[in-house]
Amino acid sequence: MSASIVLGVGGGIAAYKACELLRLFTESGHRVRVVPTASALRFVGAPTWAALSGQPVADDVWTDVHEVPHVRLGQQADLVVVAPTTTDLLAKAAHGLADDLLTNTLLTARCPVLLAPAMHTEMWEHPATVANVATLRARGVRVIEPAVGRLTGVDTGKGRLPDPAEIFAVARRVLARGDSAPADLAGRRVVVTAGGTREPLDPVRFLGNRSSGKQGYAFARAAVARGARVTLVAANVSLADPAGVDLIRVGTTAELREATLKAAVEADAVVMAAAPADFRPATYAPGKIKKSDDGVAPTIELVTNPDIAAELGQRKRPEQLLVVFAAETGDAEANGRAKLARKRADLIVINEVGPDLVFGADTNTVTVIGADGSVSRLPEQSKEAVADTVWDLVVARLPVRS
Repeated sequence: MSASIVLGVGGGIAAYKACELLRLFTESGHRVRVVPTASALRFVGAPTWAALSGQPVADDVWTDVHEVPHVRLGQQADLVVVAPTTTDLLAKAAHGLADDLLTNTLLTARCPVLLAPAMHTEMWEHPATVANVATLRARGVRVIEPAVGRLTGVDTGKGRLPDPAEIFAVARRVLARGDSAPADLAGRRVVVTAGGTREPLDPVRFLGNRSSGKQGYAFARAAVARGARVTLVAANVSLADPAGVDLIRVGTTAELREATLKAAVEADAVVMAAAPADFRPATYAPGKIKKSDDGVAPTIELVTNPDIAAELGQRKRPEQLLVVFAAETGDAEANGRAKLARKRADLIVINEVGPDLVFGADTNTVTVIGADGSVSRLPEQSKEAVADTVWDLVVARLPVRS
């Protein structure tokens, strides 16, 4: 469905990346009005924005004043996205300042607002910026976390504009939920795990599984679109980094356990969508295991890995929600109910798996069972839709904050 989008562009070097974001919006059939700041026009000129959007471009409130653009743009938009959002823009938005067309638009917008910050690490971590971000999030503005990577010059750190395709993915989820859908995870911290762990046998081999991480990444993207602060613990995933998450990469089940338990301490909800290996080799061969001359295969002794979900269930705070997964090949629902009780989880997402089921696919068919006895059977649908439905169930169970 076509939407009316205002794409604000702040005055940072990452302004050139907004051209790619604009292209993704327009090629998806959306009507986009680009509203740059005066500083942004020093990086990318107005003719570029006008040519790419097919719409007039102005940064002040005096151009076409008879159309009252400083009011109409925000009123008529289905979504306002600002990428990059500079430190200055965050401060102005938090304090209600309006000295140009973009900041006026932010004040008049009654639709979802998505801000994608980009700045140096020191600016992002400054107490003033931290306070401004908290203020905006408390109002329901979706301020996504910047990425970690190369910044201006030789600096590297947190503050890089996320990939435009990933900002687009978050914007698409916000639009799919509709103008009236609140940022119902705003102010919440959530942890999502994704992918499959690998247990090394020797320097070239490992014991693992087929998990692609797509479902976990869908949970992370959906949570960002709903306003959450998301920590994503990814095990051996080759997908693009989702915009707005704190990403922790791990390899083995032990590493997944350590990262998840640490991140879960302050989380309101934990979604264990990763597929940890149940077993690992008892010993690691420092050299490649060779074929024997007699053709007899070596015996590999396995030991059981820790049950991360069960440990989370034991440590879970009374107000914390735990969602676990049961990937089964038979008696899926019965096995899932047993796991739900054993792991002391609040919800369990059950699906049947196999070479041609779930792993690597873009769709999923699941049954979600709650510790309260509720059952939700979801037909085959996109993994994004599955994630949103499960988040609906999580939000309904989170304690109301005073």
